Amino acid sequence: MLKFTFLIHRTNEMSREEFVHYHRQHHAPLFMSIPESQKYVKKYVVSHPTEIDGFPAPQYDAITDIYFSSMEDFNTFFSSENYKLKVHPDESNFFKLNEVISLVCDEKIVVDVMTS
Repeated sequence: MLKFTFLIHRTNEMSREEFVHYHRQHHAPLFMSIPESQKYVKKYVVSHPTEIDGFPAPQYDAITDIYFSSMEDFNTFFSSENYKLKVHPDESNFFKLNEVISLVCDEKIVVDVMTS
């Protein structure tokens, strides 16, 4: 399983609250609405940093983790017409495409008491 992590900054026009709402209520459902999401995406997580006293201010407005079984599935998903025509055009509505940081990880869960 490959985990693709995307660190993103919101557009200057959006407040933090507007950004979180748009990401969770509009973009995530749009992302999951295409058939390729059901076929290739194994897990999709959107996270938004919380400011807590004693911790540094977040450097990014969101973290998106998308899990695929293989690079082939990743490439097939992101090259699909549905992604290119429906999902990708929406991304620039709420985050800065030219500032995205991407990581590819081979995740190893050491402990997960949430699922046991």
